[in-house]
Amino acid sequence: MEHKNYKAFPNNFLWGSASAAYQIEGAWEQDGKGPSVWDTYTKQEGTTYKGTNGDVAVDHYNRYKEDVKLMAEMGLKAYRFSIAWSRIFPEGSGEINEAGLQFYDDLVDELIKNNIEPLITVYHWDVPQALMDKYGAWESREIIEDFDLYCQTLFNRYGDRVKYWVTLNEQNIFVGLGYRSGVHPPGVKDLKRMYEANHIANLANAKVIQSFRKIVKDGKIGPSFAYSPVYPYNSDPKNILAAENAEEFNSHWWMDIYVWGKYPEATWNYLEDNGLAPTIEDGDMSLLADAKPDFMGLNYYQTTTVEFNPLDGVGEAKMNTSGKKGSSQDSGVPGLFKTITNPFLGTTDWDWTIDPRGLRIALRRIANRYQLPVLITENGLGAFDDLEADDSINDDYRIDFLETHVEEIQGAISDGVDVLGYCTWSFTDLLSWLNGYQKRYGFVYVDRDEEGPKDLRRLKKKSYFWYQAVIKANGLVNRK
Repeated sequence: MEHKNYKAFPNNFLWGSASAAYQIEGAWEQDGKGPSVWDTYTKQEGTTYKGTNGDVAVDHYNRYKEDVKLMAEMGLKAYRFSIAWSRIFPEGSGEINEAGLQFYDDLVDELIKNNIEPLITVYHWDVPQALMDKYGAWESREIIEDFDLYCQTLFNRYGDRVKYWVTLNEQNIFVGLGYRSGVHPPGVKDLKRMYEANHIANLANAKVIQSFRKIVKDGKIGPSFAYSPVYPYNSDPKNILAAENAEEFNSHWWMDIYVWGKYPEATWNYLEDNGLAPTIEDGDMSLLADAKPDFMGLNYYQTTTVEFNPLDGVGEAKMNTSGKKGSSQDSGVPGLFKTITNPFLGTTDWDWTIDPRGLRIALRRIANRYQLPVLITENGLGAFDDLEADDSINDDYRIDFLETHVEEIQGAISDGVDVLGYCTWSFTDLLSWLNGYQKRYGFVYVDRDEEGPKDLRRLKKKSYFWYQAVIKANGLVNRK
């Protein structure tokens, strides 16, 4: 839609930013924390860029007051952060580590003191290593009760102060990269195991939403989904069908379950025909249907363009984790779809398409299909940033990226979408999982690299001041 005038952002719009525990906290063995799968996985040779890990990360655990002070100076309205499960339950269940609970108590209180709404993500990929060793983590239904116990502990501890909660962050990514591509823990390639683990994660997600309803009466909860809207390469019906396939397999498969408690039929039939369908036990589907979220969390970075892929066509291919532009390869599922370069869009150095309008399309599709408010839980640009001699970081490219995306959010609001807030990824620079520290996302530059933590100084980038002005104005300043 084109509008003569855009609607204003709501007065209570949550202008925020985001992070994840393993990527920022460090202190991996401090104050009784147990190891997560990422503490173990990153120490295996060849798993990450230049062997980087989160042992120190950007030391947020010991510098959180400094980081919150920077958030307050910016005027941030909301901060989304995750809790490290093994900091609360070092063994995944059993004895609680009070020091871990106290750290997040202190962080929540510091945020509230500075008028920043805390948004808690209960799971951002760092399952305790003890549960992986004990029963394979997400591959066992035992995790449903352990995850529920962990989440109930958090709800009871922080629910009086924290009203926005995210359950599973990017379930499609952690099961896909863990079991399809084999580049995240547990590092295997087995589609049957992937779909079984994914179903168990769905059940765990539903279980904790049920528990949340009993404990936090006045809060809102929902999953955070990594959604890349799919475009057909052109109007050839073969490519239109390929796009339908990709949208259903890569997106509806997860979001339909979250909202409706049902798997898409075409995808289910395909999995059954190929011996990949997950095991459904008595009570599973009723549990899933009884846990509708309050909002859909949207992690948006790019769109995907696809074309027809024959039965003997392209499968999984190489990812770009080095930042060498053009080093990724097209991939797909034979008989369903394959990716192809969109000639209308540019890309980042990591070959992610840059498509601001795709965010508006994502918001529209989610709102129309699921009739839920949307909380944008991640959106940002990973890039190489240069630290100048005067300690300035002139990241105009990041400002342009974010500004064009914010404009499309306002367009979606004008179209009628209920958008609760916008959390950029990320507030400070952080560890980018497989990509090391060179792929920077933050408004705040952290002086460290792959060789070591250096002095970990926090330096405000040019984009910091841009977002500060946006928040103050409750929208884009001098928008054309």
